[in-house]
Amino acid sequence: MTVLSDKLTSVLGRKTAAALAEALDIHTVADLLRHYPRRYAERGELTDIAGLEIGEHATVMARIEKVAKRRMRNKPGWILEMTITDGHRRLECAFFGNAHQRERELQLGKTGLFAGKVKAFRNKLQLANPEYQMLDADDESTDGSALDDFLGAIIPVYPAASGMPSWSIGRCVRQVLDTLEREEDPMPRELVKRYELIDLFDALHGIHRPKDHAAREAAEKRLKWDEAMAIQLIFAQRRQSAVSRPAPACPPKPGGILESFDKRLPFELTSGQREVGEHIADDLSGRHPMNRLLQGEVGSGKTVVALRAMLQVVDAGRQAAMLAPTEVLAAQHARSLREMLGELGQAGELGAAEEATKVTLLTGSLPAKERKQALLDAASGAAGIVVGTHALIQDTVSFADLGFVVVDEQHRFGVEQRDALRTRGANGTSPHVLVMTATPIPRTVAMTVYGDLETSALRVMPVGRSPISTTVVPVAEKPAWLDRVWQRVREEVGKGHQAYVVCPRIGDEPPSDKNGDKRPPLAVLDVAAELEAGPLDGLRVGVLHGRLPADEKDAVMRAFAEAKLDVLVATTVIEVGVNVPNATAMVIMDADRFGVSQLHQLRGRVGRGDVPGLCLLVTETIDGTSTRDRLAAVESTTDGFELSRLDLELRREGDILGAAQSGTRSSLKLLSLLRDEDTIAEARLRAQEIVSGDPELAAHPGLAHLVASVIDDDRAEYLDKS
Repeated sequence: MTVLSDKLTSVLGRKTAAALAEALDIHTVADLLRHYPRRYAERGELTDIAGLEIGEHATVMARIEKVAKRRMRNKPGWILEMTITDGHRRLECAFFGNAHQRERELQLGKTGLFAGKVKAFRNKLQLANPEYQMLDADDESTDGSALDDFLGAIIPVYPAASGMPSWSIGRCVRQVLDTLEREEDPMPRELVKRYELIDLFDALHGIHRPKDHAAREAAEKRLKWDEAMAIQLIFAQRRQSAVSRPAPACPPKPGGILESFDKRLPFELTSGQREVGEHIADDLSGRHPMNRLLQGEVGSGKTVVALRAMLQVVDAGRQAAMLAPTEVLAAQHARSLREMLGELGQAGELGAAEEATKVTLLTGSLPAKERKQALLDAASGAAGIVVGTHALIQDTVSFADLGFVVVDEQHRFGVEQRDALRTRGANGTSPHVLVMTATPIPRTVAMTVYGDLETSALRVMPVGRSPISTTVVPVAEKPAWLDRVWQRVREEVGKGHQAYVVCPRIGDEPPSDKNGDKRPPLAVLDVAAELEAGPLDGLRVGVLHGRLPADEKDAVMRAFAEAKLDVLVATTVIEVGVNVPNATAMVIMDADRFGVSQLHQLRGRVGRGDVPGLCLLVTETIDGTSTRDRLAAVESTTDGFELSRLDLELRREGDILGAAQSGTRSSLKLLSLLRDEDTIAEARLRAQEIVSGDPELAAHPGLAHLVASVIDDDRAEYLDKS
């Protein structure tokens, strides 16, 4: 008999186990049985071809519509060209070699499963040399043992890889299930009964070999609970750990720097800024460490909210640190804070206000003399506010009395980086923490990805933001449109405005070999040179990217802010925080290489003045792919909260919790962050109840095992660090 912890070598044999490990990083019985079907095909129902992604390994059930054979041009042999259809859209297939044998197997009108890497050929989607499994019992290409999987009405289709097609995975799963032993269920009986869940053993059978839709739905419900509980137990433990150290109480101080700042504000705070500010002020006043996520659209005024909170902490005699993901953004924040504070941020300088504090910038590439002074300002307490990059986390940086940490653009940091600052308080205290993001987050994502944080949102935009129009430029279909793009940039510059051109790559690094058949992403250095010599000849073009020396980056940004440059060709270093109201146009090259939220943030750099903004998304992707659907979504709305939901619908669920947070393999395979809000919310409550009485899960070994089986060991250890 087989148990979940068994290595696959002992069950499937060394060769098959090695193939699964190589192709899909699957090593144990549990790994294989939690490699759930991506979807289910219905016997007689063809797969929807629309939405396939170039570069993905796809498996489709389709009917053969056309077969043709022709000689290869430059060498002996034949090519078999075939068109398969789902009844609405078509997919081209090309076979090189052994064409005569395949011609006998692949006959018009027959239905089969076809698996391979999706490519683009002559602006059409194509599978080159796909593996296939015909679904006719009398067909000579059909594997008799594999056919057993197709005899039922519901056919599981697995996430596959080259050399390991869906039907081969299904065969392995069947072999394991046939010998699987029923073990003690890791889910507590009271939860199984309360939420009417089936046993894990039955769920694993039901998800892989469902007798009917009811059995599949019952299996999914149970296995979603496994994922939700595992994630929420981790975060409940993190919340418990976060409050184990007291925080320094920082109550408001009448007549302090915050009060002076509020009196000098040249604008009125929005209702949202006031409401969120009050929540944060209350949190800072207590000895329970604040751990709050502040989300809000680009330009919604998060920085003002954060600065007011920092000033409350300074009034209490303590320091605040602001952590930014890039040196460009850190320098921008330091300048912005000093400008907003005026004489209130000039402590130690002539003309400073009596209650003034000092804003110090500390980054990794500061010149030695400036860095030494910045370190001294932080350690002595001379700087009430210290702004920097991840360099602030280093052990060589010490604070006199750190009471508050603001982390800007949380999605650009790992959990571990944020937690490193939590241990930097004086006298065994843990600083209050506010993390901010301009990427709107649905409630269920906040409960899952940021499960250790309370959440606040700024939904009211301050007065003065201009509308932004967005257009997809499909250059593969309409190459002449690219000329018009550069004409529009010239028109904006001719009106006295400025423009950004964003590229995915710098250009001084070797191209990644992960692109497969796709060309390398366009690079800043290459594009800037081509524009200067070609369509933007005569304009003042600057270059900005993350590997420029700090002083050079700062000089370029200053030149652009002072309108000494017409066009800035940059990487995503300008994604957040950069504020140049005169910049009205943005061209994003290879826009398909960016995510929905990133595109939304990038275009937030324009429309920041009194002139409407323009964003052009240049792409070579083919219409009908999921990538083009994503770009169309960005084109259709500037509502970040709506886009965040669209993003979840268009991309695979597990991406949310995978590399974005830890760089490891995703843990969410069935749980939908859009459709399973009730399950996530209930699991959060139950996990909190369990962990409050049993922080180490010592009395719940089944749940501890569940966490380990759903979330791999490295990831569990990573998430649990605090």
